[in-house]
Amino acid sequence: MKVLVINCGSSSLKYQLIDSDTKQALAVGICERIGLEIGDLKHTPAGRDKVVIETKMENHEVAVSLVIKALTDKEHGVIKDLSEIDAVGHRVVHGGEKFASSVIITDEVVDGIEECNDLAPLHNPANLIGIRACKSLMKDVPMVAVFDTAFHQTIPAKAFLYGIPYEYYDKYKIRKYGFHGTSHSFVSVRMAEFCGLDINNSKIIVCHLGNGASISAVENGKSVDTSMGFTPLSGLIMGTRSGDIDPSIIEFIANKENKNLDEIMHLLNKESGIAGMSGVSSDFRDINDAMEAGNEQARIAFDVFVYRVAKYIGGFVASMNGVDAIAFTAGVGENDSKVRYDVCQYLGYLGITIDKEINKLKGKETIISTPDSKVKVAIVPTNEELAIARETVALL
Repeated sequence: MKVLVINCGSSSLKYQLIDSDTKQALAVGICERIGLEIGDLKHTPAGRDKVVIETKMENHEVAVSLVIKALTDKEHGVIKDLSEIDAVGHRVVHGGEKFASSVIITDEVVDGIEECNDLAPLHNPANLIGIRACKSLMKDVPMVAVFDTAFHQTIPAKAFLYGIPYEYYDKYKIRKYGFHGTSHSFVSVRMAEFCGLDINNSKIIVCHLGNGASISAVENGKSVDTSMGFTPLSGLIMGTRSGDIDPSIIEFIANKENKNLDEIMHLLNKESGIAGMSGVSSDFRDINDAMEAGNEQARIAFDVFVYRVAKYIGGFVASMNGVDAIAFTAGVGENDSKVRYDVCQYLGYLGITIDKEINKLKGKETIISTPDSKVKVAIVPTNEELAIARETVALL
């Protein structure tokens, strides 16, 4: 089957056309600046040069039509016509407690996603725009919603409840939801396969470390805890997100700086994390360069990040009463050897030792722990788009 995977933002639309039989992306691309005076579509057919088309895209329906046109173009297309697209898989950020797995999209599912809008006000409405645009242009093509939160719906109450009056869970479903679920699911399964573990009798920790970062504890193939919470703001320090902080800091800064709640939330989401702490950048490549140049503030930000990752791993080892394997994935996890090595220096009590030479590899599936290490540690590249395509094919 050929599956068109759509990841829709408020003013952007990322896509991949994936052949589920070969597991290869036939084309990838992104539409940016949707709704502005001039936008652009960047389209890259497999094995060929990127094509950039500048044009106005009034809305997401226009963007979807441009994607279809690019995919079927005589010069840079990869299919003859729309009939070759067998299904569409949509990334949806939040499924709340309504959706514990991927679902075929119906009118009722659309309504259910809409009911979760207040849990992800920046993401779900945009995801719905993409769904409706595709449904309008591809009426006969079956579509599937794959939720970032679904994989974590197996987390028990002892791990997902917060220490606030229970009525707020009853009334508003305030609880830990966790995110990056598609990636955590994909990587945990692949880690078990790669390391020769039985996924149904395993304890795996997945470290999804990128500009957004989260860690999950996966026991017997099911998520039992994760670092992100009610929103993606909590947990690890990230590129621009603060991660876990004392809630009283919000009031303190608001009073000292005369900021309102919206301004504080913007600060915590967009101006904090590695970027805010280092004063350099949210990109770890820039942080590494700054450290090499002797920037002490960058080094401290790096050390704090590594420490938080190690601390979460330690907590999840305790929650599962052991661990068989630890996977590093996503942009930083797959490519930053110093992050991986420094994190693992905290884990000597687990009998972990890292092969320094093998650890220098980037973005390649490989075991980086030594043969005598009691816990296997590996780089496992994530592929959320392929995971969405697989979920789509499995349902249809």
